[in-house]
Amino acid sequence: MSKGKLLYAQSGGVTAVINATASAVIQAARAKKIPVLAAKNGILGVLRDELIDTGRMSATDVKALAHTPGGAFGSCRVKLKSLEQDREKYERLLEVFKKHDIRYFLYNGGNDSADTALKVSKLAKASGYDLICIGVPKTVDNDLAVTDCCPGFGSAAKYTAVSVLEASLDVAAMAETSTKVFVYEVMGRHAGWLAAAAGLAGEGKNDAPHIILFPEVAFDEAKFLQAVEATVNRVGYCVVVVSEGVKNADGKFLAETEGSKDAFGHSQLGGVGPLIASIVKDKLAMKVHWTVPDYLQRSARHLASKTDLDHAMAVGKAAVEYAIKGMNGVMPVIKRTSSKPYRWKVEAASLEKIANHEKKMPASYIRKDGYGITAACRTYLAPLIAGEAPVPYDKNGLPGYLHFLKNNG
Repeated sequence: MSKGKLLYAQSGGVTAVINATASAVIQAARAKKIPVLAAKNGILGVLRDELIDTGRMSATDVKALAHTPGGAFGSCRVKLKSLEQDREKYERLLEVFKKHDIRYFLYNGGNDSADTALKVSKLAKASGYDLICIGVPKTVDNDLAVTDCCPGFGSAAKYTAVSVLEASLDVAAMAETSTKVFVYEVMGRHAGWLAAAAGLAGEGKNDAPHIILFPEVAFDEAKFLQAVEATVNRVGYCVVVVSEGVKNADGKFLAETEGSKDAFGHSQLGGVGPLIASIVKDKLAMKVHWTVPDYLQRSARHLASKTDLDHAMAVGKAAVEYAIKGMNGVMPVIKRTSSKPYRWKVEAASLEKIANHEKKMPASYIRKDGYGITAACRTYLAPLIAGEAPVPYDKNGLPGYLHFLKNNG
């Protein structure tokens, strides 16, 4: 197969370190003298033939990607259907690949992106076009199968744990005459990994967060209110962390907006944090405050985990190496070899084992009462938020982030 060009695209919700993966991809490809194109706004850019020549980027800018949050080249929430249903779009992708002599396609995203990369790989093979497709892991939800953890999660987990710790100190200081219950909502549609990360903020029975509501545990209102009241009576206040994907006993999202779907076909969740807060206020008549950090938890590069940054760079470099070796239809994943001390390596996994699979919190990671994490979960999570990855600041006291799309159209 001729060398050709490499196309890199970002997909879905971006993270604090997805651009670090992009940086590693470009640097690794340059070392092998392989031109890299980046799709503007993910797969949409390919369908529209809007590709960015990263060869125009200086070495300084490529390195700056590693400390810049967001998606430097733009991302999108577009899920292609089956090869039969979206045949025209898949063939359009191949048309653009052929036009630009793209021989390597690296798709940086989650479950749906892995599925798309796999389908493109199969179509290219059936069409007789030499194309290597590699899925590159990314998601703050940490729900990809096979891999020990997902790049992007560690930094969001660190932000969550730190924010809950800091907010709990604020609540504790004012509890006697002000807020009794503080509700903090985190991302996580079906898997409670980010909610669990909040548990790292404290270890003792009276440490916040006092109650964590996981998607894996059905919400029982009476039991929850009893736990809140008992905590306030014992500690003086109560910090509740709730995952956006918490469901009732019937399996329905508490915060599901009737009939509303996002671009991936997932139920649109309307904000479970304020819902939980209103339940406490109405039933217990306590003063409640709530917050939904939303994009803040996935974009806080200033609070990124060094472990997470290392993971993100490593999978980007490995993706290029796998592509050059002709390892089609795979994804570089993180394999933990030791927790104490923490050691890990990157290895290849088949996209067949990752696409459309979801990794939820194991029962052994959730406390018996359903409201906290176990020691095993703490052992798993702790290394993932370890270390700091400082960003350079400019003369105005702001982070020196790279505004690539703004400056390059």
